[in-house]
Amino acid sequence: MKYTFYPGCSQEGTALEYLHSTLAVLEALGVELEELEDWTCCGASVAAVMSDLLGAVMPARNLALAEQIADGRDLLTVCSACYTNFCRTVEAAADPKRLQTINQALEVEGLTYHGTIRPRHLMDVLANDIELEAIKEKVQRPLEGLTVAPYYGCQTVRPFSPFDDDQRPTSMIALLEALGATVHRHAREASCCGTSLVMTKQKVGLSMAGAVLEAALPADCIAVVCPMCHVNLDSYQDKVSGALGKPVRIPVLFLPQLMGLAFGLPEEKLGLRRLVTPARPVLEKIHNAHHATRDT
Repeated sequence: MKYTFYPGCSQEGTALEYLHSTLAVLEALGVELEELEDWTCCGASVAAVMSDLLGAVMPARNLALAEQIADGRDLLTVCSACYTNFCRTVEAAADPKRLQTINQALEVEGLTYHGTIRPRHLMDVLANDIELEAIKEKVQRPLEGLTVAPYYGCQTVRPFSPFDDDQRPTSMIALLEALGATVHRHAREASCCGTSLVMTKQKVGLSMAGAVLEAALPADCIAVVCPMCHVNLDSYQDKVSGALGKPVRIPVLFLPQLMGLAFGLPEEKLGLRRLVTPARPVLEKIHNAHHATRDT
């Protein structure tokens, strides 16, 4: 199983732990990745706002590079915004006139985008390309006794994702249960966390983040698959607590970090110390459950 890998900008900055834990987990599962050489920003959430053409050409540049080395491989990305931008460009390229305009812009770099590469989100690959039994076989330290609230965010499952329900996604459930965790279902699993609004309309953004955090509070932690969702839910819990007038504190981990813990991978490979809200309660619960099981 091999993919062309597009890391994306966040994974080299605020979400470095997402990158490292993903690489460690996929390696453990025998997945081969070839990083896309000379990749550039996909335009994130702002390029399309500035220019519709720019919003299509920035992802298209990376897709064109990926086509050159694809050899039948899909393009794997771990960022939901990158995934959405790639999918949007694929859809735009279905219009021959639109594709011609995109390629006219790419001529300056000698690139041509043909619309043949398929973007894939990490969540999709983990849920649909890797056998659940293969994941179970890698579990050395089951997450027994740990209750996890799945959170997909809005861009992972819509508007372009074909692999899950856009309002009531379920792709994370079997994975978490395979790790030994108990899943806490809640009504905010696919709602927006307000990431962009925190910087422009902070009161609204914090309210949206607070709604997600409150819905997840019966769990021991939240599992996320989007770097922007993670930075919002992990970093703003003090401000959310102030806005709500009550303490809100819950660790927010990337799904590959939880998988890595269950696989028994070294914690330094998973970047747990980079989290703003400490993961210590999660580690203690896993440790205590593991030793309780071993002693019985």
